[in-house]
Amino acid sequence: MKSQAEYWVSSAKHDLEVAETLFKSQKYDWCLYIGHLVLEKTLKACYAEFIGDMPPRIHDLVRLAVLAGIELDDATLEFLDSVNTFNISIRYPDYQFKFYEMCTYEFTNDNFSRMKGVYQWLLKKMNI
Repeated sequence: MKSQAEYWVSSAKHDLEVAETLFKSQKYDWCLYIGHLVLEKTLKACYAEFIGDMPPRIHDLVRLAVLAGIELDDATLEFLDSVNTFNISIRYPDYQFKFYEMCTYEFTNDNFSRMKGVYQWLLKKMNI
């Protein structure tokens, strides 16, 4: 499963670069959506690394962490649960505009910075 984990890590790194570009371009809603993908892919890498199997085809960050055997403190658990909403909010037109309005510089900067912190923490857990 090493190649599976490497695939997910490589894909997450690429998406992080995309999210950084979106942040600099002030496309804050899409930055957070791609940030969700970064964490999803990194958690799938953890799953492949720690469980030794193909990760499940799900998008729920909390569920992926639990299935990968990653212990989360309450703050990280709550944060990942809130990041899950970014995945839904950008996909459906009735949520999109509300999410777009919510994604100010401050909101995005705070959440994106926290996403990058979780990303780095997960990489360290895999010794990457």
